[in-house]
Amino acid sequence: MGIEFSQLFPAIAGFTWQHFVMIAVGGILIYLAIAKEYEPTLLLPMGFGAILVNIPWSSALEIAGAHGIEPGVLQVFFNAGIMTEIFPLLIFIAIGAMIDFSPLFRNPFLLIFGAAAQFGIFATLILATLLGYDLKEAASIGIIGAADGPTSIFVSSLFAKNLMGPISVAAYSYMALVPIIQPPIIKALTSQSERKIRMNQFGDNNKKVSKVALILFPITVTIIAGLIAPVSLALIGFLMFGNLIRECGVLNKLSLAAQNELASLVTILLGITIASTMTAERFVTIDTVKIIGLGLIAFVFDTFGGVMCAKLINVFMPKGKKINPMIGACGISAFPMSARVVHSMGQKEDKQNFLLMPAISVNVGGQIGSVVAGGLILALIPLFA
Repeated sequence: MGIEFSQLFPAIAGFTWQHFVMIAVGGILIYLAIAKEYEPTLLLPMGFGAILVNIPWSSALEIAGAHGIEPGVLQVFFNAGIMTEIFPLLIFIAIGAMIDFSPLFRNPFLLIFGAAAQFGIFATLILATLLGYDLKEAASIGIIGAADGPTSIFVSSLFAKNLMGPISVAAYSYMALVPIIQPPIIKALTSQSERKIRMNQFGDNNKKVSKVALILFPITVTIIAGLIAPVSLALIGFLMFGNLIRECGVLNKLSLAAQNELASLVTILLGITIASTMTAERFVTIDTVKIIGLGLIAFVFDTFGGVMCAKLINVFMPKGKKINPMIGACGISAFPMSARVVHSMGQKEDKQNFLLMPAISVNVGGQIGSVVAGGLILALIPLFA
């Protein structure tokens, strides 16, 4: 009895154009990670994972066991790390250990832009509902505008598991493309004279920040967030716990481990695990195109909200105390890329215009703003869904 080709080479026999598209997507992500250095720690694992799961009958997704079809390694990781929210929360510990809140303590007024730049989340949420997504799916898509990959993954893992793949790809891809996306939007919204505004009033970068204040800050934020929106406590609490490890002064080895080994290991696992949702049948759909487009709109509106907030404040500011409206764009959570972009734009207009420190302060505020926005989404959406 002859052996049929499909039995001998089931992967080749089952290969479709959709699989080819997804393998090409994986190749593009790998190219962007290596050649362009766009978020390589995440895009490279996601790209390679996309290749792994889009070869028909891949054992990375399913294997034939003694009791029938059993989960493959990526499905096991997904169930253990994403469905339980463990991987995103461990990443939040690492991010918290990396963040230095002292620039924000020196210029607390700039925290307002971290809130204003979350405008894109809620604008995109409304737009997504108009396009037919239910409220939880729309919230998961809108959170792409947080410019915070772990927050996007965390929210979508609770509200829209079926959309997690394209949401994750959009969130991390647009974060990496901040140097390309933001400059034309900022230029369109500001005049040359506005871009030349110097911010010497925020130039005291040697101001001493109390160690006690830095230690109390993550504890206080956690308590307040927990009392107002307990459902957000894991999201905000793990970020603040990581920051407390950094600032307490007695866990330096753990702080360094969180910033390096923990961040690297969990990022690899997170990236390649997310790829388990990037299968051809799930990903090559009109929904993916919509989500990618809505994610870009979220980033545009975020930048718009931050810049326009600064322009509005300037209406009431005396001459010599004006804010360079470009720093409002740093209110997104893409730290520190957005701050570097704005500083570079300021330098192109005026070599003596040093915007890095106020831009960093706003960018740190954006880190807090994005997590708070995620917490609000988690707390409020179930009330209306």
